[in-house]
Amino acid sequence: MAEIIQKDGTWTFDGETVRIVPGNDKGVSLLRRTLGEIAVPLGALAGISFEPGRKSGRLRLRLRDGADPLLAITGGRLDGGSDPYRLTVENSRAGVAEYLVDEVRNALLLDQVPAGPTDRYLLPGPALPITVGAGDGTVGFDGERIRLEWNWKTESAKASGGPRTLALGDVAAVEWLPSAGLENGYLRFLVTRAPASTPPKYDPNAVELWGFKKDPLMALVGAAVVARLPHPYGTGSTPVTGADGTRPVLGTAPGPAGGTTGHATAATGGAAVPGTGTAGTRAAPPGTARPGDETAGTHTPAGTGTGTGMGASTGAGSATVAGQQAGAPAASGTTGYEATGAPSAEALAGAKTSLAKPPADSAAAAAPAPTGGDDPDALLRRLRELGELHQAGILTAEEFSAAKQAVLRRL
Repeated sequence: MAEIIQKDGTWTFDGETVRIVPGNDKGVSLLRRTLGEIAVPLGALAGISFEPGRKSGRLRLRLRDGADPLLAITGGRLDGGSDPYRLTVENSRAGVAEYLVDEVRNALLLDQVPAGPTDRYLLPGPALPITVGAGDGTVGFDGERIRLEWNWKTESAKASGGPRTLALGDVAAVEWLPSAGLENGYLRFLVTRAPASTPPKYDPNAVELWGFKKDPLMALVGAAVVARLPHPYGTGSTPVTGADGTRPVLGTAPGPAGGTTGHATAATGGAAVPGTGTAGTRAAPPGTARPGDETAGTHTPAGTGTGTGMGASTGAGSATVAGQQAGAPAASGTTGYEATGAPSAEALAGAKTSLAKPPADSAAAAAPAPTGGDDPDALLRRLRELGELHQAGILTAEEFSAAKQAVLRRL
């Protein structure tokens, strides 16, 4: 067990949890005193460091991205005094701080804790119920409803509607921005997926902050709400940018026509593919065919192939050729696709052989002499087929170049 006690606070590590208790010194920020004790599980840590200085050093915990709702909403915009994961250490206690760092690092190494993002919150967030008054209003949250009340400093256009209550299920995202210089800050609750365009001064779903002592406490209310929204790295979330360019913490929402929004998430590892309604699927390009399957005579509308489900653009999950053998010129102007599983090794080998570089003494076999009967559309389709086979790794660069030149000579 390792423990360090300072005026700024006390950190204790028992091998599984880092407990952070704020100090009673007058220099401890109001946010840290209001937040109280924090228990950080080892699985939420990405690292720890001690930074020595001339007069005092500083211990710093680094949490995994997405582990703490407070860090998720503040986005690194908390000042150093309000950051609960920093501890000012007197130089006389530097050795104790370094021992604590070694203990935590050894535990992270032994437990093989990943440093990457997490798809769920590992800390519970501020305790409920919570009520904070700052700026032009007061915000309260009981776990189910958010209530906004106005004071005498509120603009009449916003206060005329009276107190406002939002159900947690109606909130899609939360934005928090501290005041900086002459720019006021705000806490805003977004109830639609579109970024808010109304200034916080007039927005009935926002509290404007003017840079006073209690302003950082609004981040605690926002974190309490965020902790009960779907995780931003969970399945189905889509980044939304606010009116000032900040990225709010999001819930989930359906995309157009009831499908997902087409963006992959860290939880599934999928990659977004342009031109699709679901992350990780690719529609087959219209008017093209993929050799490698001898099934003929079926016709399915182009673009119905489902891909591999993980955004890969390999041969797995390819579509069958409709109405023609692999490697043969198209018999008609329309080629369909049928979703299948991974093509067999024999089919891939047949496709590769049919499009491989022809022998030097038999160039006519791959590139027949130009005739007036060659269909330019069929030759263009052939070029697209060759490009797909090359991208999928079925054809080498040399084989692709030779076959392409043979087709171009027939145009």
